[in-house]
Amino acid sequence: MAKVKYKFNPKTLSYDEVEQNLKSKLPRFIFFVAASILMGTIITVVFLQFYETPKMRNIKRENQRLLTQYELMYKNLENIEDVLEDIQQRDDNLYRVIFEADPIPSTIRKAGFGGVNRYSQLESLDNSELVIKTAKKLDVIAKEAYVQSKSYDEVLKLALTKEQMLSSIPAIMPVSNKDLKRTASGWGFRIDPVYKIRKFHYGMDFTAPIGTEVYSTGDGVVKDVRTARSGFGRWVVIDHGFGYETVYGHLNEFNVKKGDTVKRGSVIAYVGNAGKSTGPHLHYEVHKNGRAVNPQYYYFKDLSPQEYDKMIAISSSTGQSYD
Repeated sequence: MAKVKYKFNPKTLSYDEVEQNLKSKLPRFIFFVAASILMGTIITVVFLQFYETPKMRNIKRENQRLLTQYELMYKNLENIEDVLEDIQQRDDNLYRVIFEADPIPSTIRKAGFGGVNRYSQLESLDNSELVIKTAKKLDVIAKEAYVQSKSYDEVLKLALTKEQMLSSIPAIMPVSNKDLKRTASGWGFRIDPVYKIRKFHYGMDFTAPIGTEVYSTGDGVVKDVRTARSGFGRWVVIDHGFGYETVYGHLNEFNVKKGDTVKRGSVIAYVGNAGKSTGPHLHYEVHKNGRAVNPQYYYFKDLSPQEYDKMIAISSSTGQSYD
């Protein structure tokens, strides 16, 4: 049986029965529901703030484990980067030096990644800074490792052709030079014998009688045979491959023609006095990758250390060239 409610009436000084219907009950019902929801929300927030559910504890542990793994991964990548850098240094300063190859430019080894942001999908993650930093380092190391693998492919190819390369490098004197008596003007600034001015001498002169044999200083192919009234007069150019060329000037006559294959020690011509020359001699040059280099560094096949030092002293003491 429903409870009957009464309300005091001050006019009649009596209690009147209160009529209860749905309309009068609805506001109170809404109030109680709203208050219950609010109270429940407050209790839930407070509970979650100070108490963790088993599922939340598992998620936190998993996040911490992943964070630790990323930190360890980043440290391992740093160690790998140090090892890779050491390999790169050996490659540039040892292997490539041995095989006469240019080092790989740092602009290629350390080239970045252009274009759009490759890591935008990671920016919304927790600890995104560490995740993105690790992903970037991994990409950089992967690219550098790829470049290094290609470099080793090239070095391997050079190693397989080492015998051919060693036979091709200019390594002997271009004329017979017993006791080094035919060594004359060397590389460097000299007085021009005709114009009497200081000019750079891009080679080495060897005095010898007309008709003295001139040798190819390495295996190669005759690239050019020329004759002119000035300059070197008559000269031969030999392409040895691997970036090397040699030039033999002021010749009397040729013993080869363009396109001939020659071996180290082959007689290619004979000493003369052609062109701009003040006496019978051979002008000899070595070119590496299109640039003239000092020939004195390329007599390691037929000179002892003592003879080499003597040759340097003789060629350096001459103040005037022969051409």
